[in-house]
Amino acid sequence: MKIEINNKAKYYRLGAVDKKSFSTVAKIVLKGENKESKTLSLAFVGKEEIKKLNKKFRKKNKETDVLSFELNENECLGEIVICPEVVKDNAKKYRVTIKNEMLKMFIHGILHLCGYDHEKSKKAEKEMEERQNLYLSKIK
Repeated sequence: MKIEINNKAKYYRLGAVDKKSFSTVAKIVLKGENKESKTLSLAFVGKEEIKKLNKKFRKKNKETDVLSFELNENECLGEIVICPEVVKDNAKKYRVTIKNEMLKMFIHGILHLCGYDHEKSKKAEKEMEERQNLYLSKIK
């Protein structure tokens, strides 16, 4: 398992969460989903960039916290794109730490790459949320 981090949002330091934390989380989730041999790419972008990506790929003209893109390559599961500004806003809104919200969004993104889709049905939403909470509980 390998993780590549691309910090496009230059103003954002990984301060709240370091590379080791992302690697640990990725290992836990990928092992739990039987995909531990896969590589992940993680990119941080600003609000404008995430809004453009959300509009282009999901037809939603608004900012979001995390997007996942499957890559059709053998070793690479895909790329997760996170907007730290939106995550920070959400952390404040939900009264959790930025680190907690950041890792939650990272887990959320990985689960999407593993085939979970909370927008499919209420049952799928519940299943994804349970998996997300399971992995969150393993890293605290």
